[in-house]
Amino acid sequence: MSVTQLTFHGLRNLAPLTIHPSPRINVIYGVNGSGKTSLLEGIHILGMGRSFRTRQLKNAIQSEAPYMTLHGRLAGEPEVTLGVRRMRSQRELELRLRGEKGVRLAELVEAMPLQLINPDAFRLLEGSPAGRREFLDWGVFHVKHHFLEAWQRTRRAVKHRNALLRRGRIVPSEIAVWEQELALWGERMDALRQAWFSEFLPVFDETLKKLLPLPGLTLRYARGWDKQRSLADVLHDSRETDQQMGFTQQGPQRADLRIRLNKQPAIEVLSRGQQKLVVSALKLAQGRLLESTAQRHCIYLIDDLPAELDEHHRRRFCALLEEMQCQAFITSVEPSALSDVWQPTTAVEMFHVKHSAQGLSQCQPGG
Repeated sequence: MSVTQLTFHGLRNLAPLTIHPSPRINVIYGVNGSGKTSLLEGIHILGMGRSFRTRQLKNAIQSEAPYMTLHGRLAGEPEVTLGVRRMRSQRELELRLRGEKGVRLAELVEAMPLQLINPDAFRLLEGSPAGRREFLDWGVFHVKHHFLEAWQRTRRAVKHRNALLRRGRIVPSEIAVWEQELALWGERMDALRQAWFSEFLPVFDETLKKLLPLPGLTLRYARGWDKQRSLADVLHDSRETDQQMGFTQQGPQRADLRIRLNKQPAIEVLSRGQQKLVVSALKLAQGRLLESTAQRHCIYLIDDLPAELDEHHRRRFCALLEEMQCQAFITSVEPSALSDVWQPTTAVEMFHVKHSAQGLSQCQPGG
């Protein structure tokens, strides 16, 4: 599934725009500060309901504008429409899918699978486990049925158990209810994660070899508690120490992906360019697995692809994108860095983002 039309109003420094992107490769170029990343941000908000640049979505609304509206059309029979509206005076997002209001954010995310590769993507290696769990759960959500229910119920059980731990005196009968709930749904969530990871790992290994062969690099899933014990036993036995800490220390909410090179944390031994390729392999493997298991295509948002990659590895990256038959939106300061890396048969559209006399940036096809 690819985006056939994007219409944005009130997004940062961008003038109102409507573009019809290529179903394959879209290169967005312009000088720094012109609004290239803002275009990617708009697509991200449209498909994820949140920005990758700010926690406060109102900050993405154009200065002095009362609201921001983002609309898109996805190829299909019938075509799928989706929209997001954010009023400056309100915190809630207005979501539309197929012309209907009141849809859940999860429905929007499912309709438009997105993967972002930008400077923040390095957090998969150097950041906290939370970012790697988000990456993990994105993959499981799009491939494994019933994961969303397990995730929601697990999160709810952890929240209630933590509240009881912080209350002071523990009433065994009360906390046992939520431990039973957490054990049930946490084990189910872990089983789905493990099943997905067993499918993902060989795809990741193959993808990494295409980008940057790294013998000795390993990727391991850690479920968040002792693999030799049931979650129910762990929760029961850790009540006292958890109460002292004020939160549940073990469980699926502590899961992680461990990335090592020759038994050392990968972040400590890889160069910046190698880190970018490893992160890219993780992200591209997500899309490749989605294609093979669910027959759906992921849409890639790639901010400043040429940065930290030499020409050889840039060409490898682009060749893999072409092989995947996916849609990609790629930014670059210099269009020449990405002008001759594609096969003649690949549909490539160029969009030039530049400042206008009115002070807003305009996105023009061709350039």
